[in-house]
Amino acid sequence: MQRVTVTIDDDLLEGIDALCQSKGYQSRSEALRDIIRAEFSRAQAAAATETAGADEICHATLTYVYNHETRALASRLTTSHHHHSDMSISTTHVHMDHDNCLEVSILRGTVPKLQAFADSVISQRGVRHGALHIMPVEHAEPAEGHTHRHHHHDDGHDHGHSHGHDHGHDHD
Repeated sequence: MQRVTVTIDDDLLEGIDALCQSKGYQSRSEALRDIIRAEFSRAQAAAATETAGADEICHATLTYVYNHETRALASRLTTSHHHHSDMSISTTHVHMDHDNCLEVSILRGTVPKLQAFADSVISQRGVRHGALHIMPVEHAEPAEGHTHRHHHHDDGHDHGHSHGHDHGHDHD
């Protein structure tokens, strides 16, 4: 490990110190190493995504908050996921408060199709805080191996798909 000297603006240093305290870092160095690692990881994912061919398969997460009181929005979102069932692996739904729901969808498809689907969801009236995070192509190898059922939606539908790794439990 090497020691380096960095000049940082006072307000930025205050932010780092606050982060250290709130996250329990023992030193600024630990916090800065984690921040740098996170940025490297983000940049590598972005670079891999940008160089992906139009037909290369990636995995992604689509997160968004929506107001379930917005007329027919919940139904439109569910319909959209069903129309894109070839991409939609799983969706988790959380009731945040009386009006707002959080959904996190795990998707698989080509970058252009993932982006188009995400744009169609995020642009719906009543959807807020939407973000698509695409995983690097090199981590999106097609799953091969065993197949089992997973519950994906509150509607009770199960959908089967395979996994190329052992989950540590038996399957029927």
